[in-house]
Amino acid sequence: MAGKFVSYLRVSTKRQGDSGLGLEAQQKAILDFLNGGAWELVGEFVEVESGKRQDNRPKLQEALQLAKATGAKLLIAKLDRLSRNAAFLLSLRDAGVDFVCVDNPQATPLTIGILAVVAQDERERISARTKAALAAAKARGVRLGCPNGAAHLKGRGNVEAVAAIRQGAQDRAEDLRQIVAGLWAEGPTLHKLADQLNARSILTPRGGQWHPASAGRLVKRLGLVEV
Repeated sequence: MAGKFVSYLRVSTKRQGDSGLGLEAQQKAILDFLNGGAWELVGEFVEVESGKRQDNRPKLQEALQLAKATGAKLLIAKLDRLSRNAAFLLSLRDAGVDFVCVDNPQATPLTIGILAVVAQDERERISARTKAALAAAKARGVRLGCPNGAAHLKGRGNVEAVAAIRQGAQDRAEDLRQIVAGLWAEGPTLHKLADQLNARSILTPRGGQWHPASAGRLVKRLGLVEV
């Protein structure tokens, strides 16, 4: 491999970023991809993701700016879950910078654009289902909101609103039954199931990423494990 490159790495917490946990594997993936030759790494940017606000990626913007200024190619160490983040995908597609996703080198501006459309469509459909469920509850005279806090939602009021939300989650689970049943039949752990769903750009009922806890609720809703 030859030429100039800028690397973009991601860690999920500030503590992980400080400790270097996870970074070494990504750095090794970058070096393995470059595989010797007359290359120059002109910059390395590490994005610390809080999990709260995923659309704001200052380090990505800095990496894109440096790549554009130096004529370097952007190396994204780990695309994986970003494949369902429309804002990230569109920023990448529209930046006018050559890039390679080391864990998915087949990705091109065309495929990135398609992934962005799919991710945005999925978010909009989830939002529409949630709004429809809440509107139906409101039409039946249900008082929406939670005036008495979380305990109120747990059984002291708004019973129909809670039921509507739960029904939305159940409907979403049924939409995924065939996929989840196939994955679960292979005997994965909840952690692996969550990773596999995220790798397929499948969102939770709330439009977020899957974790072992949410994957556990999913398989329980589908009756794949004993409650």
